Amino acid sequence: MSSHQTSKIFIIGGTGAQGIPVIKSLVADKKYQVRVLTRDTTSTRAQQLLALGNVELFEGTFADEEILRAGYKGCDGAFVNIDGFNTGEKIEMFWAIRSYEIAIQEGIKFFVYGNLDYGLKKGGWQEKYHVGHYDGKGRIGEWILWQNQSNPNGMGAALFTTGPYIEMAISENTVMVPTVENGVVTWRVPLGDGTIPHVALEDCGPYVLWLFDHPERSNGMDLLVAIADISYSEMATAFEKVTGHPAQYIDTDFDTYFKTLGPMADTPAGFNADPKDKATMTIRRNFTGWWMQFRDRVLERDYKLLDDIHPGRMRSA
Repeated sequence: MSSHQTSKIFIIGGTGAQGIPVIKSLVADKKYQVRVLTRDTTSTRAQQLLALGNVELFEGTFADEEILRAGYKGCDGAFVNIDGFNTGEKIEMFWAIRSYEIAIQEGIKFFVYGNLDYGLKKGGWQEKYHVGHYDGKGRIGEWILWQNQSNPNGMGAALFTTGPYIEMAISENTVMVPTVENGVVTWRVPLGDGTIPHVALEDCGPYVLWLFDHPERSNGMDLLVAIADISYSEMATAFEKVTGHPAQYIDTDFDTYFKTLGPMADTPAGFNADPKDKATMTIRRNFTGWWMQFRDRVLERDYKLLDDIHPGRMRSA
């Protein structure tokens, strides 16, 4: 079991939606220093992180071995959360593996991997549950834990497995954005009677902080987090209660749903993925699997464990 107490953490994905609350929690009491990889150290988000204190900005990209080595140098912890919507499934898997291997070589003692559920495996290998940006992470997450257990190398490791942020349910440019129909906020999505284990961004920080604070317990752990298994009927009811505005959920067939996305539905699910590569999934194919795993309630969480780790967590929509 890893008992090393981390002091300085190299972070990949620190300026993203998840990375910002994670960094805020890590540096809040000045226990940890962080080095944040960013393509632009002058960006608004990067500068906001710098202003927190105990934050060092490091310019570059994770898709460069020299940058990775330099970023890890002098750190003893790592939090790696690669943007699969940037890279696509194949490229994410390669660089996630190299990020792990190089971390060992550069002396990192505790490695936390930003993960998503391996839905294809959890759904009994049925292709209808294949989701590129989920399985790309989930495969590597399992590989990391297997390496950690079968080939001790002096570096502890844990997975931080999240899911769709609940903030996405009321945000623009997401796959579950609601519309207003005759004054009623309406979610028309292909969820059936299923549920989504939504995650609160504000809870991500305390969970990752716990992983680094308790390596004797978290080493080898896959910490799967969520608020609750939330149906969109519950989402509509919660929206009405909080805002006072009427809301509804209408189950929608896949063809009708994807028509609302227009031409975007048949573009690559990874912004920089090669559309000519047969391995590149379209948004239509990727998110058909994504909705199917929620419709059929394939993914599970241990909410009692989450209550123990983060008693103040969000528990409902």
